[in-house]
Amino acid sequence: MNGLMLIARREIVTQVRTKTFLVGLLVTALLVAAVSFAPKIMGGNDSYTLGTVNSQQLPLKAAAPDVDFEWRTFGDEAAAKKAVLAGDVDAVLVNGDKVITDGEIDSKLGVLMQSTNREMRLGAAGVSIPPLQMVSVGADTRYEAARTGIAVVLVLVLFMLLMGQVMMVAMGVVEEKGSRIVEILLAAVRPWQLLGGKIIGLGVLGLINLLTILAVGLVATSVSGFASDFPPGIPGLVAAVLVWFVLGYAFFATLAAAFASLVSRQEEVSSVMSPLTMLIMATYFVAFYATNDPTGTLATVMSYIPPFSSMIMPVRMAAGDVPMWQVAASMAAMAVAVLAVLSFGAKVYERAVLRTGARLKLGDVLRAG
Repeated sequence: MNGLMLIARREIVTQVRTKTFLVGLLVTALLVAAVSFAPKIMGGNDSYTLGTVNSQQLPLKAAAPDVDFEWRTFGDEAAAKKAVLAGDVDAVLVNGDKVITDGEIDSKLGVLMQSTNREMRLGAAGVSIPPLQMVSVGADTRYEAARTGIAVVLVLVLFMLLMGQVMMVAMGVVEEKGSRIVEILLAAVRPWQLLGGKIIGLGVLGLINLLTILAVGLVATSVSGFASDFPPGIPGLVAAVLVWFVLGYAFFATLAAAFASLVSRQEEVSSVMSPLTMLIMATYFVAFYATNDPTGTLATVMSYIPPFSSMIMPVRMAAGDVPMWQVAASMAAMAVAVLAVLSFGAKVYERAVLRTGARLKLGDVLRAG
């Protein structure tokens, strides 16, 4: 075990001391912060389409001169409900005391309507005025846009980190094998310790990147005000994403090390990694599709199948509420798959990493035992 930790420490220290890692981490943090503020900077003025039924238009423009308002008049509440559900209007003021919307009203619009209505009626009556009654006539779409956005971001982040760290593992294995450094290292540690140490060390670097992205993203969205639109349970989602990253990384990185041990030159890495790269890409595409239909049959089924579950289940968790037993079952299946891959990868790595020269065939290596 000391050998395992020694190799892991070597990988971490070597990478952290490089300018590439530090600059990359800084650039990542700046990009995440910029993306978090971009909608607020580039979004321009807000605009709302509103309606009235037996009501006077509220002087909202006076309270929010930077917001555009368009008013429409409806003959009765039934016509207003139809327009709301069709998405033609954002909200309709009915009889001066009720506002109907499709799902929860936009927070900014709700505050504007409540405050303006209160000031207008107080000025007219000089008495205590009850707040407007907010009524949803459609399905509760609260947090829907935020959940979809978070799911899309998670897919992109997990894909980029997994692909990047997996390629680092593969390149590291080939570099050590081609330069014969692996022979020196194996004189001091066992093959499984060298393999495990490399995977753990580079995995820690991936976690540092992921934690940086999550921390900067949460802080930036809080400062920009977008965090107010986030659904509840974000801390639990962040913890789950970390677990899923570890499971996905362990699966793909082990296979990357095994495949990379079959070659001795950097030029051969891309070809030997092609099957694994295609698998990661397939996982990404299915997960990205799941962001649009997180409750569909494809997303639900694939969220239980390793390694697709490492990206798809986090998407389902971000896009909607998933029963804990489903999350637990998916994690258990992924953990079993990781153990199986670790056994397979360690066998291939041990038998191939010292055999230099021409590219080895996986079948020959497995039969060599």
